[in-house]
Amino acid sequence: MKTEPDIAVARLLADYAHCLDSDDLERWPEFFRPDATYRITTAANESRGLTIGYVEAEGRAMLEDRVLSLREANIYEPQRYRHILSIPRIVSSADGEIVAETGFLVVRVTEAGDAMLFAAGQYNDRIVESDGRPLFAGKTVVLDSEKIDTLLAIPL
Repeated sequence: MKTEPDIAVARLLADYAHCLDSDDLERWPEFFRPDATYRITTAANESRGLTIGYVEAEGRAMLEDRVLSLREANIYEPQRYRHILSIPRIVSSADGEIVAETGFLVVRVTEAGDAMLFAAGQYNDRIVESDGRPLFAGKTVVLDSEKIDTLLAIPL
């Protein structure tokens, strides 16, 4: 039987993935607290304790800037993502913060209709309630592979 934190985390992640998969990127920063962190790194870097990542953002304003640059400045092949998420595993829940791990696969679909596995890994999330809804206080996207076959344009 699922407990309420499990359901809240699962809904947050489902809405997050839907936002990205439906190209509603302007809404993406709203899943984060204003002071949240967002990082994309690799499992190899995590296991070595290396903090450097492919993407580092501190604060919602940096996420908003990333979306703006995707829409107005960056040039990349038109594409869509399709997320496949595992059931979130609640690592801890204390002092108003939930720590969760969720496995993911991301399929990249081009305008030509080609679909390929783009990324596999795990979301390591710190989630807090704000104004009655769960938000990410920190999201670390840990990629299983160090190889990315194309520009990492759209958020994971």
